[in-house]
Amino acid sequence: MTGRTASDGPDVSARDDSSARDGASAWDGASTHSDDASARDAVSARSDGTLTRSTGTGTARRRGRPPRTESAGTRDRILDAAREEFSARGYEKTSVRGIAKSAGVDSALVHHYFGTKEQVFEAAVEVAFAPAFTVRDTILDGPVEEAGERMTRMIIGLWESPVTRAPLLAIVRSAVNNEIAAGVFRRLIAGQLLRRIAGRLDVPDPELRAELAAAQLVGIAMLRYVIKVEPLASADAEQIVERVAPVVQGHLTGR
Repeated sequence: MTGRTASDGPDVSARDDSSARDGASAWDGASTHSDDASARDAVSARSDGTLTRSTGTGTARRRGRPPRTESAGTRDRILDAAREEFSARGYEKTSVRGIAKSAGVDSALVHHYFGTKEQVFEAAVEVAFAPAFTVRDTILDGPVEEAGERMTRMIIGLWESPVTRAPLLAIVRSAVNNEIAAGVFRRLIAGQLLRRIAGRLDVPDPELRAELAAAQLVGIAMLRYVIKVEPLASADAEQIVERVAPVVQGHLTGR
C-alpha cells in the first residue's frame, strides 16, 4: 500500500514478520470485500495482531473472523439483521453491505458465514420455516383422515405466532417480488416440506395433492397476514382452522 499519511494510522508493513503473519490471519481476506469508502478508513494494529478500522465515528469495527466464542452470536445477529432488511426493503433492494451495517459487522463476515446474498436469504428462509420442517413428519402421524387439520393448524399457528410471523412476512414479500427469492423459497418448501408430506400419502398424484393443500394455506396467509383483507384478517384463528381443514383434507386424500 502506498501514499500513506500520518492520519492513516501506523504503517502495518513495518511490523515484524511474526506480527505481520498474525495480522494477516486476523484480517482473513476481509479487505477484498471492502469498498472505496472503507478503504479510506484509518487502519490500526492492536497488540494482539488484530487489525481494526476506524470509521470516523469514534468506534472501531473489527475486521475478519471473530473469536470462536463469538461465532454463534455473530451468525445469529447477521441472520436477524438479514430478516429485518429483507422485510423492510425486499430482496432486490437489500444488500450484503446493508445487512452487515445493520448487524454491526464487516461485509466480509457476512460472506464468510453465508456467501452470497442469495445464500443469506436461503439461510433466513430455513430459520423462518424451521418449526415447520421440525414437525413436518408429524402432519401424517395418526389417522390420515385428520392430516388436513394437523397441517392447517401447523401453518396457521406459525403465522399466528409473533415470533415466526415477522420472518415469514419478510420471506413471502421477497419471494413475491423477485424470481431469485422465489426460487429459493420454492426449493426449500418443495424439497423439505411438501415432498416429505407427499411421500406419506397413499393416493394418486401425491405431490400435486400436497401442493394444492399448501396453496390453499398460502393463499389464506397472504390474504389474512400480508394483504389483510377483512373480515378474514380479524377472524378468529380457530374458526379459520375449522372451515379450512376439511378443504385441505380433501386435497390430501379426497377421491
